[in-house]
Amino acid sequence: MISSAFWLGKRVFVTGHTGFKGSWLALMLSRLNARATGYALEPPTRPSLFTLANVAEHIDDLRGDVRDLASLRAAMELAAPEIVIHMAAQPLVRESYADPVGTYATNVMGTVNVLEAARNVSSVRLVLVVTTDKCYENRDWVWGYRETDALGGHDPYSNSKACAELVTGAYRDSFFGAKQSVRILSARAGNVIGGGDFAADRILPDALRAFVAGRALKVRNPDAVRPWQHVLEPLTGYLLLIEKAMSAPEARAAEFDGGFNFGPGPNSEQSVERLLTRFISAWGHDAHWERDGADHPHEARLLRLDTAKARETLQWTPLLDFEQTAQWTAQWYRAFVERGDMPETTLRQIDRYLGQRVRLTSPFTPDSTKDIEHDERRNVAG
Repeated sequence: MISSAFWLGKRVFVTGHTGFKGSWLALMLSRLNARATGYALEPPTRPSLFTLANVAEHIDDLRGDVRDLASLRAAMELAAPEIVIHMAAQPLVRESYADPVGTYATNVMGTVNVLEAARNVSSVRLVLVVTTDKCYENRDWVWGYRETDALGGHDPYSNSKACAELVTGAYRDSFFGAKQSVRILSARAGNVIGGGDFAADRILPDALRAFVAGRALKVRNPDAVRPWQHVLEPLTGYLLLIEKAMSAPEARAAEFDGGFNFGPGPNSEQSVERLLTRFISAWGHDAHWERDGADHPHEARLLRLDTAKARETLQWTPLLDFEQTAQWTAQWYRAFVERGDMPETTLRQIDRYLGQRVRLTSPFTPDSTKDIEHDERRNVAG
Protein backbone atom coordinates (compact mmCIF):
# COMPACT_ATOMS: atom_id res chain seq x y z
CA MET A 1 0.00 0.00 0.00
CA ILE A 2 1.10 3.54 -0.81
CA SER A 3 0.82 6.10 1.99
CA SER A 4 -0.99 9.24 0.91
CA ALA A 5 0.64 11.07 3.86
CA PHE A 6 4.10 10.34 2.46
CA TRP A 7 3.35 11.87 -0.94
CA LEU A 8 1.39 14.88 0.31
CA GLY A 9 3.40 17.94 -0.72
CA LYS A 10 6.49 15.96 -1.78
CA ARG A 11 8.59 17.82 -4.36
CA VAL A 12 9.20 15.44 -7.27
CA PHE A 13 11.20 16.09 -10.46
CA VAL A 14 10.20 13.81 -13.36
CA THR A 15 12.11 13.60 -16.63
CA GLY A 16 10.14 12.38 -19.63
CA HIS A 17 6.74 13.39 -18.28
CA THR A 18 5.37 14.02 -21.79
CA GLY A 19 5.82 10.38 -22.79
CA PHE A 20 3.40 7.49 -22.34
CA LYS A 21 4.55 6.24 -18.93
CA GLY A 22 5.58 9.71 -17.82
CA SER A 23 2.10 11.10 -18.45
CA TRP A 24 0.44 8.38 -16.38
CA LEU A 25 2.99 8.98 -13.60
CA ALA A 26 2.40 12.74 -13.64
CA LEU A 27 -1.33 12.20 -13.18
CA MET A 28 -0.75 9.69 -10.39
CA LEU A 29 1.49 12.15 -8.54
CA SER A 30 -1.18 14.81 -8.92
CA ARG A 31 -3.83 12.50 -7.47
CA LEU A 32 -1.49 11.82 -4.53
CA ASN A 33 -1.13 15.58 -3.95
CA ALA A 34 2.60 15.67 -4.66
CA ARG A 35 4.24 18.83 -6.01
CA ALA A 36 5.66 17.56 -9.29
CA THR A 37 7.80 19.28 -11.91
CA GLY A 38 8.24 17.70 -15.34
CA TYR A 39 11.24 18.18 -17.63
CA ALA A 40 10.95 16.80 -21.16
CA LEU A 41 10.83 17.45 -24.87
CA GLU A 42 7.53 17.94 -26.68
CA PRO A 43 5.24 14.87 -26.63
CA PRO A 44 6.87 12.20 -28.81
CA THR A 45 3.71 11.20 -30.72
CA ARG A 46 0.59 12.74 -32.22
CA PRO A 47 -1.84 12.12 -30.72
CA SER A 48 -0.35 11.74 -27.24
CA LEU A 49 -1.67 10.89 -23.81
CA PHE A 50 -0.03 14.06 -22.51
CA THR A 51 -2.24 16.23 -24.72
CA LEU A 52 -5.40 14.11 -24.64
CA ALA A 53 -5.48 13.90 -20.84
CA ASN A 54 -4.46 17.54 -20.26
CA VAL A 55 -1.45 16.42 -18.21
CA ALA A 56 0.08 19.92 -18.28
CA GLU A 57 -2.70 21.04 -15.95
CA HIS A 58 -1.48 18.60 -13.28
CA ILE A 59 2.28 19.24 -13.23
CA ASP A 60 4.74 22.12 -13.50
CA ASP A 61 5.51 21.57 -17.18
CA LEU A 62 9.05 22.46 -18.33
CA ARG A 63 10.58 21.82 -21.75
CA GLY A 64 14.18 20.63 -22.02
CA ASP A 65 16.50 17.89 -23.24
CA VAL A 66 18.28 15.55 -20.82
CA ARG A 67 21.27 15.73 -23.17
CA ASP A 68 21.64 19.41 -22.21
CA LEU A 69 23.30 19.31 -18.79
CA ALA A 70 23.23 23.06 -18.16
CA SER A 71 19.50 23.35 -18.90
CA LEU A 72 18.71 20.23 -16.88
CA ARG A 73 20.72 21.41 -13.88
CA ALA A 74 19.05 24.83 -13.94
CA ALA A 75 15.58 23.27 -14.06
CA MET A 76 16.36 20.90 -11.21
CA GLU A 77 17.80 23.68 -9.07
CA LEU A 78 14.67 25.75 -9.69
CA ALA A 79 12.37 22.87 -8.69
CA ALA A 80 14.46 21.97 -5.61
CA PRO A 81 13.09 18.40 -5.55
CA GLU A 82 13.44 15.82 -2.81
CA ILE A 83 12.85 13.03 -5.35
CA VAL A 84 14.07 12.68 -8.93
CA ILE A 85 12.44 10.08 -11.22
CA HIS A 86 14.34 9.69 -14.48
CA MET A 87 12.12 8.31 -17.24
CA ALA A 88 13.20 10.30 -20.31
CA ALA A 89 14.48 7.89 -22.96
CA GLN A 90 14.52 6.76 -26.55
CA PRO A 91 12.29 3.75 -25.81
CA LEU A 92 11.98 1.83 -29.08
CA VAL A 93 14.07 -1.15 -30.18
CA ARG A 94 13.55 -0.64 -33.90
CA GLU A 95 14.24 3.10 -33.69
CA SER A 96 17.54 2.28 -31.99
CA TYR A 97 18.63 0.42 -35.14
CA ALA A 98 17.76 3.49 -37.23
CA ASP A 99 19.44 5.97 -34.85
CA PRO A 100 21.97 4.25 -32.57
CA VAL A 101 23.91 7.45 -31.88
CA GLY A 102 20.81 9.31 -30.74
CA THR A 103 19.71 6.33 -28.68
CA TYR A 104 23.00 6.12 -26.78
CA ALA A 105 23.16 9.91 -26.38
CA THR A 106 19.71 10.02 -24.77
CA ASN A 107 19.73 6.79 -22.79
CA VAL A 108 23.31 6.81 -21.56
CA MET A 109 24.48 10.42 -21.46
CA GLY A 110 20.99 11.53 -20.47
CA THR A 111 21.30 9.31 -17.39
CA VAL A 112 24.79 10.68 -16.68
CA ASN A 113 23.41 14.21 -16.83
CA VAL A 114 20.48 13.49 -14.52
CA LEU A 115 22.77 11.96 -11.89
CA GLU A 116 25.33 14.74 -12.32
CA ALA A 117 22.66 17.39 -11.87
CA ALA A 118 21.17 15.58 -8.87
CA ARG A 119 24.48 15.41 -7.02
CA ASN A 120 24.78 19.19 -7.29
CA VAL A 121 21.27 19.98 -6.00
CA SER A 122 21.28 19.89 -2.22
CA SER A 123 17.56 19.23 -1.83
CA VAL A 124 17.71 15.81 -3.56
CA ARG A 125 17.33 12.83 -1.24
CA LEU A 126 16.60 10.07 -3.76
CA VAL A 127 17.06 9.38 -7.47
CA LEU A 128 15.18 6.57 -9.25
CA VAL A 129 16.48 5.67 -12.72
CA VAL A 130 13.90 3.75 -14.76
CA THR A 131 15.35 1.35 -17.33
CA THR A 132 13.80 -1.83 -18.75
CA ASP A 133 13.64 -5.61 -18.52
CA LYS A 134 15.64 -5.64 -21.76
CA CYS A 135 18.76 -4.47 -19.92
CA TYR A 136 19.64 -8.11 -19.18
CA GLU A 137 21.81 -10.26 -21.41
CA ASN A 138 19.00 -12.23 -23.03
CA ARG A 139 19.67 -15.94 -23.40
CA ASP A 140 16.12 -16.92 -24.40
CA TRP A 141 15.88 -19.19 -21.38
CA VAL A 142 12.70 -20.07 -19.50
CA TRP A 143 13.78 -18.67 -16.12
CA GLY A 144 13.06 -15.14 -15.01
CA TYR A 145 16.00 -12.77 -14.94
CA ARG A 146 17.07 -11.66 -11.46
CA GLU A 147 18.59 -8.34 -10.48
CA THR A 148 21.97 -10.07 -10.07
CA ASP A 149 22.02 -11.50 -13.61
CA ALA A 150 24.41 -10.17 -16.23
CA LEU A 151 23.50 -6.97 -18.05
CA GLY A 152 23.75 -6.84 -21.84
CA GLY A 153 21.60 -6.32 -24.89
CA HIS A 154 21.84 -7.37 -28.56
CA ASP A 155 20.30 -4.17 -29.97
CA PRO A 156 21.31 -0.55 -29.31
CA TYR A 157 18.21 0.18 -27.22
CA SER A 158 18.64 -2.78 -24.86
CA ASN A 159 22.38 -2.26 -24.68
CA SER A 160 21.99 1.46 -23.95
CA LYS A 161 19.69 0.63 -21.05
CA ALA A 162 22.24 -1.84 -19.69
CA CYS A 163 24.78 0.98 -19.95
CA ALA A 164 22.41 3.26 -18.05
CA GLU A 165 22.27 0.69 -15.26
CA LEU A 166 26.09 0.59 -15.14
CA VAL A 167 26.23 4.38 -15.07
CA THR A 168 23.75 4.41 -12.18
CA GLY A 169 25.81 1.92 -10.20
CA ALA A 170 29.05 3.82 -10.87
CA TYR A 171 27.55 7.13 -9.72
CA ARG A 172 26.11 5.51 -6.61
CA ASP A 173 29.45 3.98 -5.66
CA SER A 174 31.62 6.94 -6.69
CA PHE A 175 29.65 9.97 -5.56
CA PHE A 176 26.74 8.96 -3.34
CA GLY A 177 28.17 6.05 -1.35
CA ALA A 178 29.45 8.22 1.48
CA LYS A 179 26.42 10.50 1.38
CA GLN A 180 23.97 8.24 3.14
CA SER A 181 21.15 10.79 3.01
CA VAL A 182 20.80 10.25 -0.79
CA ARG A 183 19.60 6.95 -2.22
CA ILE A 184 20.26 5.91 -5.85
CA LEU A 185 17.88 3.23 -7.16
CA SER A 186 16.89 1.71 -10.48
CA ALA A 187 13.69 0.04 -11.68
CA ARG A 188 13.31 -2.49 -14.48
CA ALA A 189 9.81 -3.15 -15.79
CA GLY A 190 8.47 -5.76 -18.17
CA ASN A 191 6.41 -4.98 -21.27
CA VAL A 192 3.95 -2.25 -20.34
CA ILE A 193 0.63 -1.67 -22.08
CA GLY A 194 -2.25 0.69 -21.43
CA GLY A 195 -4.33 3.42 -22.98
CA GLY A 196 -2.55 6.41 -24.44
CA ASP A 197 0.42 4.67 -26.05
CA PHE A 198 0.66 5.77 -29.68
CA ALA A 199 4.30 4.86 -30.40
CA ALA A 200 5.24 3.17 -33.66
CA ASP A 201 6.31 -0.49 -33.65
CA ARG A 202 4.47 -1.36 -30.46
CA ILE A 203 1.93 -4.11 -30.73
CA LEU A 204 -1.26 -2.50 -29.38
CA PRO A 205 -0.75 1.00 -30.85
CA ASP A 206 -0.04 -0.71 -34.18
CA ALA A 207 -3.19 -2.81 -33.68
CA LEU A 208 -5.26 0.30 -32.96
CA ARG A 209 -4.11 2.00 -36.16
CA ALA A 210 -4.75 -1.10 -38.24
CA PHE A 211 -8.19 -1.84 -36.77
CA VAL A 212 -9.40 1.75 -37.11
CA ALA A 213 -8.23 1.75 -40.74
CA GLY A 214 -10.05 -1.54 -41.36
CA ARG A 215 -6.95 -3.48 -42.35
CA ALA A 216 -5.18 -6.55 -40.98
CA LEU A 217 -2.45 -6.01 -38.43
CA LYS A 218 0.93 -7.31 -39.60
CA VAL A 219 2.62 -9.17 -36.74
CA ARG A 220 6.37 -9.82 -36.86
CA ASN A 221 6.64 -12.46 -34.15
CA PRO A 222 3.31 -13.73 -32.77
CA ASP A 223 5.04 -16.50 -30.80
CA ALA A 224 7.22 -14.14 -28.76
CA VAL A 225 6.41 -14.33 -25.03
CA ARG A 226 6.46 -11.17 -22.93
CA PRO A 227 5.46 -10.28 -19.33
CA TRP A 228 2.53 -8.00 -20.17
CA GLN A 229 1.41 -5.60 -17.45
CA HIS A 230 -0.76 -2.52 -17.25
CA VAL A 231 1.20 0.73 -17.03
CA LEU A 232 -0.24 1.52 -13.58
CA GLU A 233 1.35 -1.61 -12.08
CA PRO A 234 5.07 -0.77 -12.38
CA LEU A 235 4.44 2.93 -11.76
CA THR A 236 2.88 2.01 -8.44
CA GLY A 237 5.90 -0.20 -7.79
CA TYR A 238 8.22 2.75 -8.42
CA LEU A 239 6.30 4.93 -5.98
CA LEU A 240 6.26 2.20 -3.36
CA LEU A 241 10.02 1.63 -3.80
CA ILE A 242 10.70 5.34 -3.32
CA GLU A 243 8.49 5.52 -0.25
CA LYS A 244 10.04 2.46 1.38
CA ALA A 245 13.61 3.56 0.62
CA MET A 246 13.09 7.05 2.03
CA SER A 247 11.21 5.82 5.09
CA ALA A 248 13.54 2.96 6.03
CA PRO A 249 15.76 3.27 9.09
CA GLU A 250 19.44 3.74 8.31
CA ALA A 251 20.22 0.14 9.24
CA ARG A 252 17.98 -1.10 6.42
CA ALA A 253 18.53 1.65 3.86
CA ALA A 254 21.07 -0.31 1.81
CA GLU A 255 18.45 -3.00 1.10
CA PHE A 256 16.83 -0.61 -1.36
CA ASP A 257 19.94 0.32 -3.33
CA GLY A 258 20.44 -1.20 -6.77
CA GLY A 259 17.91 -2.54 -9.23
CA PHE A 260 14.36 -3.80 -8.72
CA ASN A 261 12.34 -5.84 -11.23
CA PHE A 262 8.63 -5.11 -11.65
CA GLY A 263 6.64 -7.59 -13.69
CA PRO A 264 3.27 -9.35 -13.71
CA GLY A 265 2.31 -12.74 -12.38
CA PRO A 266 3.02 -15.92 -14.38
CA ASN A 267 -0.45 -15.92 -15.97
CA SER A 268 0.41 -12.64 -17.70
CA GLU A 269 3.52 -14.04 -19.37
CA GLN A 270 1.76 -14.61 -22.67
CA SER A 271 2.55 -14.67 -26.35
CA VAL A 272 1.87 -11.77 -28.66
CA GLU A 273 -0.81 -13.90 -30.32
CA ARG A 274 -2.58 -14.47 -27.00
CA LEU A 275 -2.48 -10.75 -26.19
CA LEU A 276 -4.01 -9.88 -29.55
CA THR A 277 -6.73 -12.49 -29.11
CA ARG A 278 -7.72 -11.01 -25.76
CA PHE A 279 -7.46 -7.40 -26.98
CA ILE A 280 -9.58 -8.11 -30.07
CA SER A 281 -12.19 -9.81 -27.88
CA ALA A 282 -12.38 -6.73 -25.66
CA TRP A 283 -12.24 -4.38 -28.64
CA GLY A 284 -15.60 -5.67 -29.80
CA HIS A 285 -15.41 -4.90 -33.53
CA ASP A 286 -14.23 -6.89 -36.53
CA ALA A 287 -10.45 -7.03 -36.36
CA HIS A 288 -7.81 -9.52 -37.42
CA TRP A 289 -4.09 -9.94 -37.78
CA GLU A 290 -1.72 -11.88 -40.01
CA ARG A 291 1.90 -12.93 -39.81
CA ASP A 292 4.43 -10.56 -41.36
CA GLY A 293 6.85 -12.65 -43.40
CA ALA A 294 9.34 -9.84 -44.11
CA ASP A 295 12.85 -9.71 -42.64
CA HIS A 296 13.18 -7.66 -39.44
CA PRO A 297 15.96 -6.85 -36.95
CA HIS A 298 16.58 -9.30 -34.12
CA GLU A 299 14.10 -9.37 -31.24
CA ALA A 300 14.19 -11.72 -28.27
CA ARG A 301 11.79 -14.68 -28.45
CA LEU A 302 11.32 -15.12 -24.69
CA LEU A 303 11.72 -12.71 -21.80
CA ARG A 304 10.69 -13.14 -18.17
CA LEU A 305 11.51 -11.29 -14.96
CA ASP A 306 11.95 -12.69 -11.47
CA THR A 307 10.16 -10.20 -9.20
CA ALA A 308 10.86 -11.93 -5.87
CA LYS A 309 12.96 -8.99 -4.63
CA ALA A 310 10.12 -6.49 -5.08
CA ARG A 311 7.58 -8.88 -3.63
CA GLU A 312 9.64 -9.68 -0.54
CA THR A 313 11.32 -6.33 0.12
CA LEU A 314 8.42 -4.05 -0.81
CA GLN A 315 5.44 -6.43 -0.40
CA TRP A 316 4.51 -5.35 -3.94
CA THR A 317 2.29 -7.61 -6.04
CA PRO A 318 0.40 -6.95 -9.29
CA LEU A 319 -3.27 -6.05 -8.96
CA LEU A 320 -4.60 -6.60 -12.50
CA ASP A 321 -4.50 -9.99 -14.18
CA PHE A 322 -3.89 -10.56 -17.90
CA GLU A 323 -7.55 -10.28 -18.91
CA GLN A 324 -8.10 -7.09 -16.93
CA THR A 325 -4.92 -5.57 -18.35
CA ALA A 326 -6.08 -6.14 -21.92
CA GLN A 327 -9.60 -5.05 -21.05
CA TRP A 328 -8.62 -1.75 -19.40
CA THR A 329 -6.38 -0.98 -22.36
CA ALA A 330 -9.09 -1.75 -24.92
CA GLN A 331 -11.61 0.28 -22.93
CA TRP A 332 -9.36 3.37 -23.02
CA TYR A 333 -8.77 3.06 -26.77
CA ARG A 334 -12.49 2.54 -27.44
CA ALA A 335 -13.22 5.79 -25.58
CA PHE A 336 -10.57 7.52 -27.67
CA VAL A 337 -11.94 6.23 -30.98
CA GLU A 338 -15.47 7.18 -29.94
CA ARG A 339 -14.29 10.71 -29.02
CA GLY A 340 -14.94 10.30 -25.33
CA ASP A 341 -13.77 12.57 -22.53
CA MET A 342 -10.14 11.39 -22.30
CA PRO A 343 -9.11 13.34 -19.18
CA GLU A 344 -12.10 11.83 -17.37
CA THR A 345 -11.46 8.35 -18.81
CA THR A 346 -7.80 8.41 -17.78
CA LEU A 347 -8.36 9.79 -14.29
CA ARG A 348 -11.19 7.34 -13.71
CA GLN A 349 -8.84 4.42 -14.35
CA ILE A 350 -6.18 5.96 -12.09
CA ASP A 351 -8.66 6.60 -9.29
CA ARG A 352 -10.11 3.12 -9.54
CA TYR A 353 -6.65 1.60 -9.38
CA LEU A 354 -5.32 3.84 -6.60
CA GLY A 355 -8.47 3.19 -4.61
CA GLN A 356 -7.03 -0.30 -4.02
CA ARG A 357 -3.44 0.81 -3.50
CA VAL A 358 -3.47 3.90 -1.28
CA ARG A 359 -3.45 3.91 2.52
CA LEU A 360 -5.66 6.87 3.38
CA THR A 361 -3.72 8.75 6.04
CA SER A 362 -4.23 12.12 4.31
CA PRO A 363 -6.77 13.50 1.81
CA PHE A 364 -7.36 11.29 -1.22
CA THR A 365 -10.74 11.04 -2.91
CA PRO A 366 -10.81 8.70 -5.91
CA ASP A 367 -13.91 8.52 -8.05
CA SER A 368 -14.41 4.87 -7.20
CA THR A 369 -12.97 2.68 -4.46
CA LYS A 370 -14.88 -0.45 -5.26
CA ASP A 371 -12.96 -3.65 -5.72
CA ILE A 372 -11.49 -4.33 -9.13
CA GLU A 373 -13.42 -7.36 -10.24
CA HIS A 374 -14.25 -9.08 -13.48
CA ASP A 375 -17.38 -6.95 -13.79
CA GLU A 376 -16.40 -5.77 -17.25
CA ARG A 377 -16.24 -9.12 -18.99
CA ARG A 378 -18.93 -7.91 -21.32
CA ASN A 379 -17.89 -6.22 -24.54
CA VAL A 380 -16.41 -2.85 -23.48
CA ALA A 381 -17.86 -1.19 -26.59
CA GLY A 382 -21.35 -2.30 -25.67
